[in-house]
Amino acid sequence: MKFAYRFSGLLGTVYRRGNLNFTRDGSTLISPVGNRISVFDLKNNKCETFPLATRLNIVCVGLSPDGSLAILIDEEGAALLVSLIGKCVIHRFYFHKPVHSVSFSPDGKKFVITKDNVALMYHAPGRKREFNAFVLDKTYYGPYDETTCIDWTDDSKCFAVGSKDMSTWVFGAERWANLIYYSLGGHKDIIVACFFEENSLDLYTISQDAALCVWQCDTELSGLKPMPPKDAAREEGAAKDDEEFLEEPKGEEIHGKANPNKQETRDKVKYSRVAKYFFNKEGDFNNLTSAAYHKKTHLLVTGFASGIFHLHELPDFNLIHSLSISDQRIASISVNCTGDWIAFGCSGLGQLLVWEWQSESYVLKQQGHFNSMVSLAYSPDGQYIVTGGEDGKVKVWNTSSSFCFVTFTEHTSGVTAVTFTSNGYVILSASLDGTVRAFDLHRYRNFRTFTSPRPRQFSCLAVDSSGEIVSAGSQDSFEIFIWSMQSGRLLDVLSGHEGPISSLSFNPMKCVLASASWDKTVKLWDMLDSWRTKETLILNSDVLVVAFRPDGKELAVAALNGQITFWDHENAVQTGSIEGRHDLQMGRKELDKITAKQSAKGKSFTTLCYSADGQSILAGGLSKFVCIYNIKEQILMKKFEISCNFSLDAMEEYLDRRKMTEFGSMALIDEGGGGEDGVAIPLPGVKRGDMSYRHFKPEIRVTCLRFSPTGRSWAATTTEGLLIYSLDSGLIFDPFDLDIDVTPSNIHKTLHQKEYTRAIIMAFKLNEKKLIQEVIEAVPSNEVDVVCSSLPDLYVEKILEFLASAFEISCHLEFYLIWAHKLLMLHGQKLKTRSVKLLPVIQFLQKSIQRHFEDVSKLCEWNIYNIKYALAISQQRGMKRLAEEASVDEDLDSDSDCLMQEVHKD
Repeated sequence: MKFAYRFSGLLGTVYRRGNLNFTRDGSTLISPVGNRISVFDLKNNKCETFPLATRLNIVCVGLSPDGSLAILIDEEGAALLVSLIGKCVIHRFYFHKPVHSVSFSPDGKKFVITKDNVALMYHAPGRKREFNAFVLDKTYYGPYDETTCIDWTDDSKCFAVGSKDMSTWVFGAERWANLIYYSLGGHKDIIVACFFEENSLDLYTISQDAALCVWQCDTELSGLKPMPPKDAAREEGAAKDDEEFLEEPKGEEIHGKANPNKQETRDKVKYSRVAKYFFNKEGDFNNLTSAAYHKKTHLLVTGFASGIFHLHELPDFNLIHSLSISDQRIASISVNCTGDWIAFGCSGLGQLLVWEWQSESYVLKQQGHFNSMVSLAYSPDGQYIVTGGEDGKVKVWNTSSSFCFVTFTEHTSGVTAVTFTSNGYVILSASLDGTVRAFDLHRYRNFRTFTSPRPRQFSCLAVDSSGEIVSAGSQDSFEIFIWSMQSGRLLDVLSGHEGPISSLSFNPMKCVLASASWDKTVKLWDMLDSWRTKETLILNSDVLVVAFRPDGKELAVAALNGQITFWDHENAVQTGSIEGRHDLQMGRKELDKITAKQSAKGKSFTTLCYSADGQSILAGGLSKFVCIYNIKEQILMKKFEISCNFSLDAMEEYLDRRKMTEFGSMALIDEGGGGEDGVAIPLPGVKRGDMSYRHFKPEIRVTCLRFSPTGRSWAATTTEGLLIYSLDSGLIFDPFDLDIDVTPSNIHKTLHQKEYTRAIIMAFKLNEKKLIQEVIEAVPSNEVDVVCSSLPDLYVEKILEFLASAFEISCHLEFYLIWAHKLLMLHGQKLKTRSVKLLPVIQFLQKSIQRHFEDVSKLCEWNIYNIKYALAISQQRGMKRLAEEASVDEDLDSDSDCLMQEVHKD
């Protein structure tokens, strides 16, 4: 059960390529991220990545009108029909060619995909279980070049297809007598988008050279005439005769002509161009890349390669806004159903923005690391993750919402290591720019910068458990630098290694620093005794990474020969070793001339991490696999495949025979062109794809692994992004100390007799979460004190763990807080003696309570503000009423005075 981890989230990457889609309610955005999709709940400020994945990167997503189904299509045309409710794959289909766009009809009965110069219309999968969910209805021919975009009329009677041949085609979804097909020209560049007007056949077409054509149709949608029944019946019979000789139904074919004769166009629908507008009046927007149109509000949004976007009101082409979101190409635009929010995706920066155009404010602004992530660290309570990337940025992510809430950009070169201090409010980062920086999470600022006397490139970082001593290892001078956090002064420079420092780790329980180097040694330094070398551990190969067990009694070392060795560092004795080279299972790169098995011989683990309880260890490296080992038994417990995305390099295990020609690998031939044998000579020392090539695939690799302090999850920084794997406790029935009398019915009887302590113990023996919840919630709040005092020590730990998980989902906040308070007050002293073992559980409980505290405090602040506002308004109105009453009294007094004067006159 402890290793039932499953993929639960993807952080650090919010958008790669493909089209963005808003769901029907307009508050949720679906974004393709590599070969997965992320769903952003904009109202509740949460993000979720679905566990399903395609074989290659997703290029287009089609969303059904009711928001329950989605079609995901990858680079080679392989499609997945996905249930957005069940988050599972319903059907797989292969279109055999790359697909450019996909769109459901507004009534949800059909969908159209475009590939090559053809548009294919399929019957949309319904609620029934079908053997083949994708049944071809019609094939439409017309454009000479590749098709680019699709749009439907509101009643699903017709659709329009744009093409690279600068033409736009209008096709009838049914065989209409007066509209089978219609070809529109008038552009001088590739058609980027086409949009029908609301409840009309009038059309807008937009081309890449920033031109907009407005087309008016002489027929209303209600004026489309169905085909005579005789012709339809004859054609249907002919189609059935053809299908008898085919292995699969091909569907009806419609061949369009660009220049039909007069007889063919007689009594047919006609289009006329009524206006043509240009966006580039200012002269600097020349390349239009994406567009979206909201039919109800007549709002047209267009994005350009320069990062600028326009908002226009159609059909008059009135400019509403013109703004720049970045200097990168806007790859995708989507408008939600109400027309208030506009989503922009920039593939160059991996940036996703949702903009409310009326208030001119951001609803969502997220961006991942521009280059690959190198390191990560969990906060002590497991609530936040900090990541450092090769782009020099340090980002902090919230694990519950999956959003980045602060980015530090002070570093001028790649960040090599990040870590939290023990209090969780300070982040430290080391960089190749020769600085170690400390960031404050209260004020979000860089408050301390540590430097060396001479410029050095720092490759690793460690901070002691008190948070007072900061150490960083150098790549070029083979030295370790020690600073004081309080003063920022350089305390000492540790010399002794004869190779670059590869890793540093502080003992959590003692002030001892372990340093690993390429000189095949691990040195232990005593921080309290003038930083002298306490011990030197000699290994057979270059040491790449070193890590202490959470209780500080064991040291794990990974070397270049693929071995993980375990040491009793107090006595300098090796206690065990794991041969991990075969488990790493390196993939074969596209340009490799040797097999994956041969290339794996020289590979090793580059990152290690102990689990929270210290019983197992995570290991990863230049591979798509992460291995988890049992330390005591020294065996592999499980291998996690972090990606199945073949758009990345080093994923293939065997040579793909389809890419082999008589001259060798097709990849080598395409990329080649420099050497004598037709193969380009790669740049020396290149690790992640050769920049001397025009195109290269990023290589799959795991750069850093970390277990959450709560023990409930672990994270990995990879080429795909920051992957989170969480404990899935709902999969396995795992009873504890089970007796024959422990049954649900007996537990309910015991509970009915008000023997609460016995009922809780029986429920924990059966270990059914719902039953445990039912029993604990049945205990009256005034009885909690008595029940807690009578619980055996073994079950106190189990109840604390249950409470921590219950806090995340339950609404009974005060009731569970009473339980937690009583347990910790009554059993605190006994729990303290087992603090090392119980630390993950206590941290999990702290994380859950802290999250509730933040949510409730925000709500209280908002309520206090509202109450103060209401009181201020009531006081203002009261003062106004008093002023009005005073003025009325003055008027009455003046009137009575006048009357008295008149009486006196009389």
